[in-house]
Amino acid sequence: MKKQKPLKLKRRVFRSYLSATVSISLVLFLFGLFGLLVLNADKLSDYVRENIGFTLVLHDDVKEIDVIRLQKILDASEPVKSTRFIDKETAAKQLQEDLGEDFQGFLGFNPLLSSIDVKLYAEYTRPDSIAVLEKEFLKYPQVKEVYYQRDLVNLINENVSKIGLFLIVFSVLLLFIFTSLINNTIRISVYSQRFIINTMQLVGATRGFIRKPFILRSITFGIIGALVSDALLALIFMTYKNEFAGIFKISGYETLGIVFLFVLAMGILISWLSTWFAVNKFLRLRFDELFY
Repeated sequence: MKKQKPLKLKRRVFRSYLSATVSISLVLFLFGLFGLLVLNADKLSDYVRENIGFTLVLHDDVKEIDVIRLQKILDASEPVKSTRFIDKETAAKQLQEDLGEDFQGFLGFNPLLSSIDVKLYAEYTRPDSIAVLEKEFLKYPQVKEVYYQRDLVNLINENVSKIGLFLIVFSVLLLFIFTSLINNTIRISVYSQRFIINTMQLVGATRGFIRKPFILRSITFGIIGALVSDALLALIFMTYKNEFAGIFKISGYETLGIVFLFVLAMGILISWLSTWFAVNKFLRLRFDELFY
């Protein structure tokens, strides 16, 4: 029986420590994900803008050599990020898949025209720049019509400019929430040992001496939690590197390194401050107040 009690106590303490570490790891992981999003706000805005594009509808009698020449001119121009030629047969197949029926069989001919899809760099996707480019594209003899969604362009430009402000406000709110979650986790851990704190006071231990082991333990939790969350972030981005390449600046891993260090620093800082305040609270309580 005497051996079982210490064993049960050790298991209970281990579960408490494990729960605290896992909780801190999950919170810091979410914090790291959002940190990456905040650091890449400009890149995210550019990614959205650069998905805005023109469709240059070509004349039906345009020659292949003229199409190739036009595409080379467009690719060499400063505002254009990429181009893609879609011949009328490919366009018909895509439309047939979208409609779910053979419209060519019904009409007896293919009414669609060949086209070139043009993607622009982010700095050229504002409404005034697009209006100028539309006029320039119409000057090419191969181009019959220029099509783009004006309402969508205006909507994206209006809302993309607000992304940065929204992320800053939301990051402050999340910082408060995440800090509170870690703080509560550590307070619960300290609360379970409030009688030990009181006993140490009774034998004459100073406040600094009492706080030291709790702070060191919490900092250890913070470091382990940060390392676990950093490992999870690294695993996700190594697994989905190609998918995130267009949205996040991960070349050279500078941004990931900044986030890893920031998560580690936040794990240590929040753990230290939360423990300091939690232990001080119980140091101020009388013995009879520890039961409430």
